[in-house]
Amino acid sequence: MSAHAILLGSCTDRPGIIAATAGMVHTHGGNIVDLQQHTDRELGVFFQRVEFEIDDFDLGRADMDGAFHPLRTGFDMDCSVHFDDEVPATALLVSKEQHCALDLLGRWRAGELAINPVAVISNHADLAEAVAWHGVAYHHLPVSPDTQLEQEAQLSAVLAALGVELVVLARYMRILSPGLVTAWPARIINIHHSFLPAFQGGRPYHQAHARGVKVIGVTAHYVTAELDEGPIIDQDVVRVSHRDEAADLRRKGRDLEVVVLARAVRAHLEHRVLVHGNRTIVFEG
Repeated sequence: MSAHAILLGSCTDRPGIIAATAGMVHTHGGNIVDLQQHTDRELGVFFQRVEFEIDDFDLGRADMDGAFHPLRTGFDMDCSVHFDDEVPATALLVSKEQHCALDLLGRWRAGELAINPVAVISNHADLAEAVAWHGVAYHHLPVSPDTQLEQEAQLSAVLAALGVELVVLARYMRILSPGLVTAWPARIINIHHSFLPAFQGGRPYHQAHARGVKVIGVTAHYVTAELDEGPIIDQDVVRVSHRDEAADLRRKGRDLEVVVLARAVRAHLEHRVLVHGNRTIVFEG
C-alpha cells in the first residue's frame, strides 16, 4: 500500500477552506482518499482531517509541512502534517493490574494495533515475566511518596533514551506531577472508571454496588495537570443490575477498559484526534 499523509487543521470557520485545502493537495500531485470536517457552530471553529496519497507528491516529507503555509496565513489555520507509516515509539506505564498493558501488547503482536512498544515501565516488578514473553523491555522503577520526583526523573531519562513520543497509562496507579505532565501535552493517554466524582478513593466498584448503580463506564483521556479532567478521547458504558456483585462490576469495568483504551490509542496513532481547549474532535476511523 502507498504511504498516506494526514493533514489536521482547525481555524475560524469561513467559506473556501475545503476548496483551498483540496486545491493545494492537487497542485502538488497528491490524491485525497479521505476528507472529514466538522464545524462547531457555537464557537465558530472549523476542524478538518484530510488524508491523501503522496506517491506522486512533488515535495519530500521534510518539505511537505511548508506546502500548507498558505492555509496558515490565508485562514489563520493551526495545522500539522503526519504520515501513516511513521509509528511513534510508545511506553506503557503500569502498576500491578495487567489487563490493559497485556491487551495492547497482544493486539500489537497480532497485527491489530500499529503501536511501537519500546518499553513497559512499572513501579512494581509483578509483570516483568509476562512482558518479557512479548519481547518488550521492562523497567522497574519503584516509588514511594517521598521519592516521587526522583523516580520521575528516572522515568523521564528512560523515555528520553528510548526516544518515546507517546505514553500510555495502562492502569498506572500513580498521580504524575504537573511538571512531568506539562512536558507531554496531548501525548499521555490514561484510562479509568467513570464513577468520578460520585465514588472517589479506593474500592469504587464496591461503592457503586452499595449505591445500586445501573450503569458503569470507563473513560480514556489525555492527561493534564488537572487530575482526570483532560480532553476525553473515548468512553463506553455497560448496564448492570442488582444481580451483579461488586466483583462482577469490577470484571465488567475491566472488560470495558481494554476496549476503550485500545480505541483511544488507535485514534491517536491514526491522527484522528484534534484537541481544542479541553475538548477533542475525534474523526471516524
